[in-house]
Amino acid sequence: MRRRAHLRLVTSSEAEDTTLAAVLGAEDLAEELGLDPHTRVTCGLHRCWLHQCVASPDHVIPVTGHRWCRPCGSPLDVFVDETTARLFCPRCGTCTPDTAANRQVVRACRTSIAAAHAQ
Repeated sequence: MRRRAHLRLVTSSEAEDTTLAAVLGAEDLAEELGLDPHTRVTCGLHRCWLHQCVASPDHVIPVTGHRWCRPCGSPLDVFVDETTARLFCPRCGTCTPDTAANRQVVRACRTSIAAAHAQ
């Protein structure tokens, strides 16, 4: 029997939110088929909407520049409210350093917030 890597157990918190469960499943499968993991609006690691966990140290990726301040070489803090996410460097004070990776983080968080509120 062939193993189906894209199938997995659904956690109890996912079962409560059918929209979240559906989007997580769709993005999991799409990622296996080539979706850039940085364009997801759900978090495959934490199994929640991206804006709910983007402040986790797990989402700092210095190599690609996601949540990273290149000028001073430190992780960015994230502030999420009801409509958007803002990045801030606690070391040099830069608000949302303008890099493609950081714009992608903010864009994915905005989409995640909108999707979570659309249910």
